[in-house]
Parts: sequence; C-alpha cells; structure tokens
Amino acid sequence: MTYDRPDQFLNMHSAAVFHVDRLNLTFAPKLWDFAETRRNEIAARFAQMRRANPALWNGRVLMLHEYEHAGDVFRGAFLDTDYASFRVWHQLGCPGAPIYDCFGAAALLSADDAFVLGVMGDQTANAGRVYFPCGTPDTDDVVHNRVDLEFSIRRELKEETGLDAAEFEAEPGWTTVIAGPFIAHIKLLRARDKAASLQERIGTFLARHPAAELAGTLMAKDANDLTPAMPEFVAAFLKHRWSG
Repeated sequence: MTYDRPDQFLNMHSAAVFHVDRLNLTFAPKLWDFAETRRNEIAARFAQMRRANPALWNGRVLMLHEYEHAGDVFRGAFLDTDYASFRVWHQLGCPGAPIYDCFGAAALLSADDAFVLGVMGDQTANAGRVYFPCGTPDTDDVVHNRVDLEFSIRRELKEETGLDAAEFEAEPGWTTVIAGPFIAHIKLLRARDKAASLQERIGTFLARHPAAELAGTLMAKDANDLTPAMPEFVAAFLKHRWSG
C-alpha cells in the first residue's frame, strides 16, 4: 500500500544529509498521544478528506517514535497508527511530542548519470510534485519485529514504476536526510539503462495502468534541473550528491 508524501517537506530548508552503513529499525508499538487525545477531531477532518477523495483508505501505517544516529548505524523504533491520524497530523503541521515521518526512497540513477524521478498524478494528494519512488511504511514491512525499509522501497518501486529492484545495482548503505519531523532513508539504485530508456519503460507501464500514482517522469542531471516541485528531501539529496 502506498501513501502520499506530505507537502510540508517542501518548506524545510535546514536538512541534515549523511551516510549510514546500516539501519537498525524495530517495531515497538506504543500509544501515540496525538491519535488518542484528538480522536474526534481526527475523525471529522478525515471524513472531510474522504468526501473530497473517496479513494482514501484508513489502513495502518508506521511512525518513528525514537531514534539515534551512532557512527555508521541509524537506530530507531516505530509505532503503528491509523492513516487518518497520520494524515491529520500532517494537515495540522506535525504538532505534539517528538514523532517522525520516517520512510525509505529509491533514487534511480541511469547509466548516463541522470536521476529519474516520478511526477505525482492529479488523483494524489501531492499532484505535480516530483519524488523518488517512496511510501509510508506499513505493517507489511514488519518482519520479526524489524522494520524492513529495503522491502518497502522494492514494493514502492514496483507499484509506482513497474521496475524491479533486482535489475539495479544497489549502492551500499543509505543516504539519510533529516528535516524536522521528516526522516528519509534513500537507497541509490544504479541502472544499466540510460535515462531515456528508463523513462520510456516507466511511461509504457503508466499507460497500461491509468490508476497508477505517477503522471510521468522527470530527469535530473545537475543543479539546473532542480525544481520547486521537489520536496526538500529530494533536493537536499541531489545537492549533496552533486557536490561530491
């Protein structure tokens, strides 16, 4: 299941970007005060959202409630909550005690050194925004009380683009971007195909799946290709990558 990324990331300008070798993420359920104490408000706001978009599904999603970055390892613990609470939390500007929207993303790098990103479709909450394939982790990503973001990005990549992660060469480790309550763990996937070929393949997939999340793709080779439609975690990753 894919959930839309929040627009608030577009307004963060103090992102920290660093490399980690390993993620150690556990599933450690606990009550989330925001979801418990504002239940009536959440229900009312989410009902209004569903009237505007009946396709919204109130499933279970994961949110990070504690973390530490020690050396080359990022450790964290997730709770689960309903999507309604998650979505309303974003709508209200992420209030309350420290809790984080933490997710994995796949940065597709073509054989001719261009990143291929997706443009969100009109039916999504972030229409027109430009993202790496990504999605809010959910309970399907939990295996033996471990949260597997590699599994999450493989699923999102397939659902959004039709591409299989197995055909890419994965760069060791992760690039982590932290901006306020948002934490993106980005896995670089290097393709054998050139950017034009990747875009054509994704375009063919999208033509066959009119309900797909993406409306199309965008290629980025250098800073001239940055656009305000990119959320901060995407722009921060690209700037960091191109500065090396």
